[in-house]
Amino acid sequence: MGKADESKRRLLEAATAEFAEHGIAGARVDRIVEAAQVNKAQMYAWYTSKHKLFDAVLDLHVLEIVNAVPLDVDDLPGYAARLYDAHLARPLLTRLAAWARLERVPTGDLFGHLRDHNEARLESVRAAQASGRIVPDVAPEDVLAMVTATAQAWSPISLETAATPDEEPAVHERRKRALAETVRRAFVPA
Repeated sequence: MGKADESKRRLLEAATAEFAEHGIAGARVDRIVEAAQVNKAQMYAWYTSKHKLFDAVLDLHVLEIVNAVPLDVDDLPGYAARLYDAHLARPLLTRLAAWARLERVPTGDLFGHLRDHNEARLESVRAAQASGRIVPDVAPEDVLAMVTATAQAWSPISLETAATPDEEPAVHERRKRALAETVRRAFVPA
C-alpha cells in the first residue's frame, strides 16, 4: 500500500467516525483531516466536497456488508441471520444509513445514485420465485427490504432493543433463531 493509499484509508476511517457520530451537517472537515493526518486540499482533491466524502464512506460500508454477506436465495433464513451478525459487527453502517436518510435521501432508494446497484440481487430473487424457492406473491424488492429490515431489528436505531457484542452469546443465538424462523415463514414456501 502506497503512501497515498494509506492516507486515503486513514481519511475514510476518520470520516466514518465523524459522520457516524455527528451526521453530515454536524461533521466537520477540520476534525476529519486532523484525525486522519491529511491536509484539507488533498481531501478535496480526492472527494471534492464533504457530501462526496460521506457518499464514499457510506458506499464503502455498504459494499463491505454486501461482500461479507452475499445474498443466498436458497437460504434466506440463514442469510438474515448472517446479516444480523454483520450489522452487530459493523454498527456504524446503521448509523451512517440513518444519517443519510435524515439528511440526504428521506424517501425512495437510499442507493439510487449507484446505477443498477441491486439488479443482480433482485434478479436472483426473481429466479428463486420463478422456481418456487421463494414465495411469488411478494415483489422482489420488498422481499429484500423486509429481510434486511428484519435482520436489523436489533440495530443501533431500533425502537426496542439495540444489540451489542458484549451481550451473552445465547441472546444473539435466540434472536437469530427467531429471525431465521420469521424469514422462513414469510418467504420460503411450505
